[in-house]
Amino acid sequence: MSGHSKWATIHRKKGELDAARGKVFQKLAKEIYVAAKSGSPDPDSNASLRMVIEKARSANMPKDNIEKAIQKAKGATEGEHYDAIRYEGYGPSGVAVMVDCLTDNKNRTASDVRSTFTKRGGNLGTSGSVSYLFERRGIIDIPSDYNEEDVMMTALDHGALDFVLIDNVYEIVTSAENFIKVKKALEDVGVREFLTSEVTFIPTNTVGIDDEEQKEKIHNLIEQLEELDDVQDVFCNLKES
Repeated sequence: MSGHSKWATIHRKKGELDAARGKVFQKLAKEIYVAAKSGSPDPDSNASLRMVIEKARSANMPKDNIEKAIQKAKGATEGEHYDAIRYEGYGPSGVAVMVDCLTDNKNRTASDVRSTFTKRGGNLGTSGSVSYLFERRGIIDIPSDYNEEDVMMTALDHGALDFVLIDNVYEIVTSAENFIKVKKALEDVGVREFLTSEVTFIPTNTVGIDDEEQKEKIHNLIEQLEELDDVQDVFCNLKES
């Protein structure tokens, strides 16, 4: 099993809601800008930028928005700078939470994240306190309309780590390094629709909680963290059932 819990599905569907699309695109634009500014603005020679663009496409971000973020990076002044910061901590019931941010004001971001943890029943930990519970993986989700054997063999032949059918969706897990290679191989055999296509963090082990009230508290913490402008991604190891 891939360990890619139903939490990821909930997270993906939440991102597709029209009310949240503007904020999702804004955060993706910042991520594209940083990747393009820190390396080449050409995705063919910048693997980090290429992976962020794949993530943006998976979220249905318009091509014009992607290009504008790259062009902004090309013309950026020396004064424009974002720092990548990771916060780690625990939510209600001891669920591990990892928060990735891009910020131009570290003090503001630290204050906002700490306050959200505290108000929602969690607490911040030290660097490395929960990150060891997650691994960086490529996730590719494809509708099961395509021939299962063809998709599975293509993915595995090009280095995929796992292939599973979940709710009429083929889920393919890759290493971060092989993500682009596997996706391109799938495109070469005719796959055109990708429900998810990104490099992300997935938990190596998940925590099951039966108390619905505690689950709701964890969801509220995650949602409040995601609402913060400087927060790019939030990961937790809650097992959804």
